[in-house]
Amino acid sequence: MAFRELAQPLRGIIPPMVTPLAAPDQLDVQGVERLVEHLVAGGVHGLFLLGTCGEGTSLGYELRRALVDRVCRQVDGRIPILVSITDTSYAESVALAGHAANAGADAVVIAPPYYLPIEQAELLEHVLRLAADVPLPVVLYNMPSLTKVAFEPPTLRRLMEEESIVGLKDSSGDLDYFQKVRELTRARPDWFLLVGPEHLLARAIALGGDGGVSGGANVDPQLFVRIYEAAVAQQTDELGRLVEQSNRLGQIYGTGAISASSVIKGLKAALSSLGICSDTVAPPLACLNSTERQRIEGVLRGLGLLVGSDKGATKLSC
Repeated sequence: MAFRELAQPLRGIIPPMVTPLAAPDQLDVQGVERLVEHLVAGGVHGLFLLGTCGEGTSLGYELRRALVDRVCRQVDGRIPILVSITDTSYAESVALAGHAANAGADAVVIAPPYYLPIEQAELLEHVLRLAADVPLPVVLYNMPSLTKVAFEPPTLRRLMEEESIVGLKDSSGDLDYFQKVRELTRARPDWFLLVGPEHLLARAIALGGDGGVSGGANVDPQLFVRIYEAAVAQQTDELGRLVEQSNRLGQIYGTGAISASSVIKGLKAALSSLGICSDTVAPPLACLNSTERQRIEGVLRGLGLLVGSDKGATKLSC
């Protein structure tokens, strides 16, 4: 299969789309359709499938492929689609990349393989080999809290020499690291740099970031698009108001320490309350209880996102 270049560097808000499930290994097909249209109508600049919020590493391979096929067919070129191919199996990563290319995706995303600890030299060799074996542009994904290894700056400097590696999503939460990577990219002007944690979106753009892979955009895509636009335009007062609103939305993730699992559960419960998709999560996670769902509905009502008592898709709750 011939290599396909990215039409242009990615900019803006590219939500890490949750994967609507009707059962632990079954897509909520109507939920997928509603969610995709919700995001496109909200003005997002792309979609990121099978990432952390999409529970990619918890889903069966057949389901992953079915999601990619359905979303690519529905989007039909309206916005770029990125697909995570991160796996403990090299062969499965390559196979999913080929499937994504055939389905019409625009790029693949690679995080360091998890479970077995690896050194930077091994990570470098792994990514170089994958980049040579997949037919789509590669976006790197720095997520050390889950993968236990980071893309260190010297490794990134070498990877930037590869034309098919086109950008990085940084979910480390470390803005010093983010700034160091931005400095590195001066040697590669077409390289884009996206931030993961949504509470850092405005500050990351001020440091020269190109946008965000913001989980909260699943629920309120227009809000995060407006934050991006206000940050780029340096509209300080408007930006402060919007960031305060996004911080309030972040209450759906719980009142204690925020983790990847609490974000997934909060997003799915919020989308269920809005009538967009089921709140079913992939094992080993468990759905939120009724008290927690009511708290999330209160947050949504306070933001004007949920009106009345109609809970729509909550009939599909766990």
